[in-house]
Amino acid sequence: MTEDVELRQINRVLIANRGEIAVRVERTCRALGIETVAVFSDADARALHVLEANQAVHIGPTRLADSYLNIEAIIEAAIESDADALHPGYGLLSENPDLADACENAGIIFIGPSAEAMRAMGDKSIARKLVGKHDVPTIPGYEGKEQDPGALAKRAAKIGYPVMIKASAGGGGRGMRVVEDEAGFVKAAESARREAERAFGDGRLILERAIRGGRHVEVQVLGDEHGGLVHLGERDCSVQRRHQKVIEESPSPAVDDGLRRRMGEAALAVARAVNYSSAGTVEFMLDASGEFYFLEMNTRLQVEHGVTELRTGLDLVRRQIAIARGEKLPFTQDDIEFEGHAIECRIYAEDPLKGYVPSPGRVERFDVPEGEGIRNDVGTYAGDEITTDYDAMMAKVLTWGRDRDRAIERMQYALSNYRVGGVRTNLPLLRAVLSDPVFRTGGATTSFLDEQLVPGTLAMAVTPHVLIAAFGFCLISGRDADPWLALGPLRAGGAARVNIKHGDRVYAVQGQRVAGSSNEWRVRAGNFRERTVRFAAAPGSHLVIEEDEEMTPLHVSWVEGGIEVHVGGRRYSLSLAGLERLRTEGSRRQHGLTAPMPGLVLKVLVRPGQAVRSRETLVILEAMKMEHAIEAPYDGTVKDVHVKEGGRVKEGVVLIELEQDGA
Repeated sequence: MTEDVELRQINRVLIANRGEIAVRVERTCRALGIETVAVFSDADARALHVLEANQAVHIGPTRLADSYLNIEAIIEAAIESDADALHPGYGLLSENPDLADACENAGIIFIGPSAEAMRAMGDKSIARKLVGKHDVPTIPGYEGKEQDPGALAKRAAKIGYPVMIKASAGGGGRGMRVVEDEAGFVKAAESARREAERAFGDGRLILERAIRGGRHVEVQVLGDEHGGLVHLGERDCSVQRRHQKVIEESPSPAVDDGLRRRMGEAALAVARAVNYSSAGTVEFMLDASGEFYFLEMNTRLQVEHGVTELRTGLDLVRRQIAIARGEKLPFTQDDIEFEGHAIECRIYAEDPLKGYVPSPGRVERFDVPEGEGIRNDVGTYAGDEITTDYDAMMAKVLTWGRDRDRAIERMQYALSNYRVGGVRTNLPLLRAVLSDPVFRTGGATTSFLDEQLVPGTLAMAVTPHVLIAAFGFCLISGRDADPWLALGPLRAGGAARVNIKHGDRVYAVQGQRVAGSSNEWRVRAGNFRERTVRFAAAPGSHLVIEEDEEMTPLHVSWVEGGIEVHVGGRRYSLSLAGLERLRTEGSRRQHGLTAPMPGLVLKVLVRPGQAVRSRETLVILEAMKMEHAIEAPYDGTVKDVHVKEGGRVKEGVVLIELEQDGA
């Protein structure tokens, strides 16, 4: 650093974001002795990023447009809190040049690139033309002014199918469609335009030839205000679902030294084209022949920046702050050292076994794995509430190893020891990917999840011990008041039965207590042979099953909508299936019909004492903008109704108690 450079002072940073990235920025600021200011909506008053900040400012109602996307409210919060600088995080307003302009007008340092750079790279049409002038290869396509669907269809025919339709003004998978042939083009273009207009306020589209079997590879760059510019290697982000990244790693298993050098040079050329300063990422598509093409430049910190940090030892948020202060980069390209291999998995509150539907609700448990080479970036905690108003990402787990195999082994250990209760997560998907031979050998492309690993393959085959453990846990958990656990009178010599669902299959698990015994049961799970077992509870939600002098320890816990069983490093998600609640009352069987997902009660069509016929609709729920009918599974009598019209329910909540005729 030369003495004639006057640095800007940054003593307090407002973080114009929420969730994991806000907590991540707070962590670096705290290490630098910089105070932090969180902003929050009505829904986030108790969010982790609010609790960990030095101070917090309320910026509006829950709706994004009224809070986290409200530039005026955010600038007012920065002024009110006397913040020197503003960090935009990722997503939300992070690539909005109007926020950078507003900061400049208010005398607040924007920790990010210039508004001009964001405008140039934020518009895909402009970006494609610009990088093409600097000899960076682009995918054959169209980014012109003709936007009529018919005119675009003619352009698509010249490009050749399959064609990718993209929103010119945005990213993140919104306004993006893959069209296989001419017959489906116009409908797809109109749909993409509507989505782009809703998401970005701009319905302009561009076209690109769709690359089959390609890899999504991106290069991290850092630039300062004095012309210093370096790249920090590449990340492979090919494991994606609906154009959203799920797993990222560095280095890419598909990139050799020669290709790495060429992609690094191309990324630097893109950054120089807009005089880029701060952290940014240049994204490329790598085809099966080894040719790469420019996709876009993200003028912000990436979700997956941590894998680069693990390989280089650099704190990218710290570098962003230093650049915003006016410092020069303290290293050149030759000074950058890369070590080992790093992988990141994103933890989402969604259920991959149910078509990735969101899983909102209260986080009852949140224990992250610890160990050598494991890093956790989290945005939630036990007791927090996950809502459908915002992004479903809860946290990220990252691992580092001396090579790719070691990094994968550590990630498998980390995922097997991740404990989340109260909401469903994509952990089954992540575990399946890490075990898949295509991923293990480095062969995953952008079509991997859709073609190789479909949701139906995620559920591991259940073992009898897992089913028996769930049955035994119901018996001895001591939560008789919970409707999930109402298995009836468990007298010596008595019997109990529960239906347990794993994946798409339901297992009937029946048990008969051995006469004169307090905890010995003869149990038959599905078609497995009958076993005589004893159950014993142990500290820390552990359960021990004893059979023929052999003891099997398992970790069993209640989660929203069912039970999780951990054994041998594997996790099984079970639900008390179909009717969910089973109680023996004399010779009659009584079930509790439960909500299959969170939703709004639109109609309650029955009352207590009413006789109903099999398949008669009892309750209508609205969830994900669709109606769902809850039907009677048999002829019976309604014993109780637990919900009212207009009320909201969580997944697994008992709606109707129904007694079967003649059971």
